[in-house]
Amino acid sequence: MKRGVLLTITSLLSILFVTLHLTDDIVRGFEKGGLSTLLAVPILVTWLYGTLVLGERRSGMVIMLVGSLLGVLVPIVHFRGAGGVVGAFFFVWTLLALGVTALFSLVLSVCELWRLRRGQPR
Repeated sequence: MKRGVLLTITSLLSILFVTLHLTDDIVRGFEKGGLSTLLAVPILVTWLYGTLVLGERRSGMVIMLVGSLLGVLVPIVHFRGAGGVVGAFFFVWTLLALGVTALFSLVLSVCELWRLRRGQPR
């Protein structure tokens, strides 16, 4: 499978896991469900646009790189203050799934940007 297709798939999965995790944060009361939470919407839309519309361009790959970096930071931030949360299987699972897909997207986007920099064909 081509790296560009893998990058698109893993980036979309990361976006999905971020939305699931943010939803779980709100439901559990870790985040307030107010207007400040809506700041995630334009960030996720930008990430989605970069993935689906600009995915073949350098700008799309940079957007996916930045989104992946943010996605990798979510589990790090949460696990730094890790305490036991009863019934938190889904909470932890989304963190782990997000960490895996975001880190894989990060690696793929760096590889694709490096390939573009060197002028190699797709």
